[in-house]
Amino acid sequence: MRVLFLTCPSKTHLYAMAPLAWALQTAGHHVRVAGQLDPVGLTADDIAGTGLTAVSIGEELDVGAMVADAVAESTQPVAVDSPFEQRRKSVQSEYTDADVYTELELLARYHFLSFSPDSLIEDAVRYARGWKPDLVIWDGMTMAFVGPLVARACGAAHARFVFGTDALVQLRTAAREQGLGDPIRDCLQPILERYGLDYDEEMVLGQWSISDMPSWTWQPPGIDYLRMRPVPYNGPAMLPAWLLEEPERPRVCITLGLSYRELNAGPSAGNLLQAVADLDVEVVVTLSQEQLAALPSLPDNVRAIDFVPMTALLPTCSAIVHHGGHGTFISALEHGVPQLLVPGKVGKDKWWGPLAVANGLEEQGAGVYVSDPGRLTPEVLRESLLRVLKDPEFGENAARLRAEAAAIPTPNDIVVAIEKLTVEHRGRR
Repeated sequence: MRVLFLTCPSKTHLYAMAPLAWALQTAGHHVRVAGQLDPVGLTADDIAGTGLTAVSIGEELDVGAMVADAVAESTQPVAVDSPFEQRRKSVQSEYTDADVYTELELLARYHFLSFSPDSLIEDAVRYARGWKPDLVIWDGMTMAFVGPLVARACGAAHARFVFGTDALVQLRTAAREQGLGDPIRDCLQPILERYGLDYDEEMVLGQWSISDMPSWTWQPPGIDYLRMRPVPYNGPAMLPAWLLEEPERPRVCITLGLSYRELNAGPSAGNLLQAVADLDVEVVVTLSQEQLAALPSLPDNVRAIDFVPMTALLPTCSAIVHHGGHGTFISALEHGVPQLLVPGKVGKDKWWGPLAVANGLEEQGAGVYVSDPGRLTPEVLRESLLRVLKDPEFGENAARLRAEAAAIPTPNDIVVAIEKLTVEHRGRR
């Protein structure tokens, strides 16, 4: 069968979907990946570099500028913590303590519409009607207005790929319980009508949902996910020579991933490095050239690099400090590395994965939710890191979670289930 993946202009989102795309391709299916391109976030070469066939749809988008504009127009500064965050750590269930309707409206009118410009929808529908995919698998975090529309317009089955917390379902469930309206429908229905299509629940949540999040992370009740083992993919890379040798001291990785670093959305690099400056550890930190140039100096025990695949670095590490990004999280999970999280600060982004990961790791004894970026101090991070390095239970629990994840069906294992669901749903209105 033909399978079309729809992703947003972000390498991290593409890389989350790549293992499933390859599982379908190696099972004999024809796979193509369509997305809007970004000169920084996602190029045609980035998609082609995964070994998958790329299709450019829509006009080129500058995601960094889009986020900056959204922040400038916001009435609430991005880095400002809400009242409960100033007193204690957040938990995922508190997302609905906010104004649920307003949050859904912001998602619909700014987030989903930003990733669904007319040029992208028109190109995607035109391409899908020509290529005639049997199945469309779409990024549930960004493509909620595009994926279902494209699939129904060409008669394909479609599935939502959830590689984070299903916060959209969390918000919509709360809105219904409170008797509120549906701003998702208000924004999406006029777009559907342009193509002669009707709105229903499948046009928001897909005909089914695929998730690679471990069961111990928070997810809303009521969704029967097709569960898939989280398989990390960090993109093509050449390993540096120093990584081929065993570290002489415990190695700690500090990273803000790709998207958080590009958006300057994480904690201060200076605070991170000050926390580890005099520890008897080897620190590997990923920093852009701009971040590195802004630092007065590097501690003697710190090696700064622009990029290294986490799947190669983490097997040599005793701990990792990061922002809670999906690729970093599952790479650490894959290699049984204890994790210390400082969730990023782009709007409400932490509610879409990082916070549930931080909560879950603490509950499982395999990591620490250190702080939100606005409240992080070198002292707090140093204390948390020393605790993780000295207490063997963190490593033991991380190894347990690694073993549990290894027992979940792989992307290859769920191909048969996807084939059956596609036959069941294809062409059904």
